[in-house]
Amino acid sequence: MTDILHLKEKLAQACRVIGLLDLTKATTGHLSLRIPGTDKVLIRARGDFESGVRYTAADDIITVDLQGRKLEGRDDLDPPREVYIHTWLYRTRPGIGAVVHAHPPTLVLFTVCKKPLLPIYGGYDPSSLRMLMEGVPTYPRSVTVTNDTLGEEFAQAMGTRACLMRGHGITTCGGDVEDAALTTIKLNHLAEMNFRAYQLGDPEPIPDDDIAAFSKSRTVKDNAPVWTYYCKLVGEDAI
Repeated sequence: MTDILHLKEKLAQACRVIGLLDLTKATTGHLSLRIPGTDKVLIRARGDFESGVRYTAADDIITVDLQGRKLEGRDDLDPPREVYIHTWLYRTRPGIGAVVHAHPPTLVLFTVCKKPLLPIYGGYDPSSLRMLMEGVPTYPRSVTVTNDTLGEEFAQAMGTRACLMRGHGITTCGGDVEDAALTTIKLNHLAEMNFRAYQLGDPEPIPDDDIAAFSKSRTVKDNAPVWTYYCKLVGEDAI
């Protein structure tokens, strides 16, 4: 029980960070994590008395199975309608431990305009450059993913770590909830920088040789210092 509570606290904290950074609005958007060694998932729930993503607490988290059925949680809470985004990614990608679905406004704009996200920087943030080089596909539909058919379709469109969703938002995944949340943050920052560059003029990608150099360089695996920083933004110590 203590371990589950700890996981709920970690997930709730990630929700608060994503909410504080305005990466999703009001009560929309949801984060989840797989309970290690099981086919059960903790997910931010929806209900008449929820407080919104920015104010998520541990008791706003419920447990569902890989079919999206509620197993445990407050009586007034239900799985989000788009639980199928999460369940289909867990079912088709056994190695992932967490999923974030959010609605960052700038990224949504890029999904509806004929403006690509460009690799416009290197040393400024190599990790988001690598993410772009891995490929960030766009799910071409604007519907909400509210059934198994759409969930399976979306899972097939998902990239390695992230996917844009046309006129909708984004979904990211990772080994743990910190990883998935930081991918969301970094992808949004890449979009913000592109947006500003397009406002200033005609942005150019960095040279191919530089892209190749960063693509081959060692990826820093330790997210702890960066995650600690974002937790401090919400006035908390990282859990």
